[in-house]
Amino acid sequence: MEIAQNAALIVVDVQKGFEELDYFGPRNNPGADDSILSLIDVWQATGRPIVFVRNDSDWPDSPLRPEYAGNDFKEYVEQRRGKGTGPELLVTKSVNSSFLGTPNLDAWLKAQGTSQVVLVGIQTNGCVETTARHGGNLGYDVLFAYDATYTFDVEGPFGWRRTADEVAQASAVSLQGIGFARVVTTKEVVDAAQ
Repeated sequence: MEIAQNAALIVVDVQKGFEELDYFGPRNNPGADDSILSLIDVWQATGRPIVFVRNDSDWPDSPLRPEYAGNDFKEYVEQRRGKGTGPELLVTKSVNSSFLGTPNLDAWLKAQGTSQVVLVGIQTNGCVETTARHGGNLGYDVLFAYDATYTFDVEGPFGWRRTADEVAQASAVSLQGIGFARVVTTKEVVDAAQ
């Protein structure tokens, strides 16, 4: 695997509100935050562009709503913002795709000459997957760092219920199987980016 020198790391919705398990329910992948942290550190050390995305939810009871403590980035993310040697962008959004936030992510990536993106964050099957699909549709080489994401158990139609692991695996299979992204591990990305 090759990681371009101007490949952008897109850190999606790594916010304190996702720690409110009474609201979100059981989660998977307890090592995700360590993986996200290691990728941020490598990107900042190598001067690559990094994008921090924040979900400013417009749902009135959401732990991610603005002016609520859960809207803030997790501490390890907040402590690293502005500390890298490469370009950095903050995108805010109230929908699933980071490409539909403010400022325009696609325009910013094009201004950096970036054609490859690495996606990490929360939720695997929500905003991270949606951003991957959108990025794939826009022609980016999308790397989906599976173990640097996590999600929650979910109930869908007909009373179907799936565990967080099941929905995360389904996301990974769909993304790679349909051709939106390449699903990779944090170790693979770190080894290639150093």
